[in-house]
Amino acid sequence: MSYSTKTMTNPLKGKKFADLIVHEDEDFIVINKPPFVSTLEDRNDSQNILNLARQYHEEAKVCHRLDKETSGLLVIAKHLDAYKYFSKLLEQRDVHKLYHAIIAGCHEIDEEELDFPIYTSSTRSRVDPRQGKPSVTLIKTIHIYKAHTLLACMPFTGRMHQIRVHLSHIGLPIAGDEFYGGDPIYLSQIKKGYKSGKFVEEKPLIPRMALHAQKLIFEAPGGKKLQLEAPYPKDFTATLNQFAKNL
Repeated sequence: MSYSTKTMTNPLKGKKFADLIVHEDEDFIVINKPPFVSTLEDRNDSQNILNLARQYHEEAKVCHRLDKETSGLLVIAKHLDAYKYFSKLLEQRDVHKLYHAIIAGCHEIDEEELDFPIYTSSTRSRVDPRQGKPSVTLIKTIHIYKAHTLLACMPFTGRMHQIRVHLSHIGLPIAGDEFYGGDPIYLSQIKKGYKSGKFVEEKPLIPRMALHAQKLIFEAPGGKKLQLEAPYPKDFTATLNQFAKNL
């Protein structure tokens, strides 16, 4: 059972869709998606961003996807022409996305291009030189803590699970991403002398994979350049705060 299933029953409790919006104009709504909410319909969960967006704006169409556990910026078109416009930007690689990820260990990466072809099945992706499609991700260290590193990741292509697969392929899986080999983060790993209760199982600091879509840049219809940023959700912020306190 995943940590998200154990710990997050209602990630939108007390929030309305309007509370998630970081930008809105006549063409697009851009939200800061909370973790543990599916982008599209999910047979295991009636709550998803598409349904919420259509309650807010009837013709809403989600322009791209974020994994259920991933938080951060998500673009929603308010009409069909805006959807087609954004799809063309994606096709031409004119949408610039920046993600922040936490990985285990201390890694000083000045700037590294991960150029590994990715093959995708229905539920999983993998690096595959023969069957894979061209896939490029640029990574760079933001900050090194006692036992973990905060990375900036910029995907130049849009393969399913691209950042997760590329980081896993080079032996640096995202913390908490057990699907691709990442281990959970525990306070006992970073705080000297920390012990959980005698009969209490220690819970991870962040109960999901530590990935956040932090920044998005694209040109809106009419030529206006949008540069949007999304603050971290509470679990991501709390984890980094613990790292900073226990250097």
